[in-house]
Amino acid sequence: MIRSGFLRAAAIVAALLILTGCGKSDGAQDVQFDGGRAYEILKKQCSFGPRYPNTPGHDKMVEYLQAELKPLSDGVTVHSFTYNTGKKELEIKNICAVFNPDASEYVLLCAHWDTRPWADEEIDQAKRNLPVPGANDGASGVAVLLELARMFHIKRPSVGVIMVFFDGEDYGPSTRDMFIGSTRFAKEWRTALKPIIKRSDYKIKYGILLDMVGDSSLQLPRERKSMMMAGDIVDKVWAVARKAGYGNIFTDTGGYSIADDHVPLNMVGIKCIDIIDFDYAYWHTIEDTPDKCSAKSLQIVGEVVSKVVYEESVQAK
Repeated sequence: MIRSGFLRAAAIVAALLILTGCGKSDGAQDVQFDGGRAYEILKKQCSFGPRYPNTPGHDKMVEYLQAELKPLSDGVTVHSFTYNTGKKELEIKNICAVFNPDASEYVLLCAHWDTRPWADEEIDQAKRNLPVPGANDGASGVAVLLELARMFHIKRPSVGVIMVFFDGEDYGPSTRDMFIGSTRFAKEWRTALKPIIKRSDYKIKYGILLDMVGDSSLQLPRERKSMMMAGDIVDKVWAVARKAGYGNIFTDTGGYSIADDHVPLNMVGIKCIDIIDFDYAYWHTIEDTPDKCSAKSLQIVGEVVSKVVYEESVQAK
């Protein structure tokens, strides 16, 4: 009788809690970055094969990114243009998404989604004309952003968020034909975003670029160009990482000076930092495959970036 009475009482209490919404965790409050989910997204991208312009894998990625982002964001647009290398014309497509399109201030989160057409860092010269799988160099940053998109759909930040997935970052072979999407976007970002952000008086507070953030032995020193052009944003992000217990990953040592998609943005006045682990043995080789990456690394980066955005939301109120 005591057991039965207890169960009836518990059932009544549970029913009341469900009705009032007090007995279950609010999904909007409890949303967490899922590194395992991000890792599956990384593998999914690699399953498309090479993802450089004018290839079937490139077309599949354009469709995939839009299909993933449309149900999660408040708007998706494709910033597309033709780029002439002098030898061929490339169809370049930056994929842009927005969260909170009525905001007056935004944080820009970005990553490149294309892959390198040739493995020019291979020791074996016979392999240098093979395409790079791009698990870390390409898919890792995208994986983090798409998982963040899921979080922002469940728990919307108060600050606006713009996500841009840059195309043509890694085409090459020289830097003359690299950073194609970000360079064009930097010149016409307001026009590119006009289909999804109707107001004209908004500003981008700062940007965070994610590149090569999936390395299973992740180390993220302070990239030198970021320190020169947006040192206060580096300090902000690294302080959040340290507070989250990742000071051993987001280290205070000075890293390499990297030419990357953040540079064109800084050149037009958008402060943007590059979170990048450039000590990656498989960079621009055919061994840049998912097994060299880890869910744990994606988890760490995703946690830190999500905290930065949500803390910015509190300040923006």
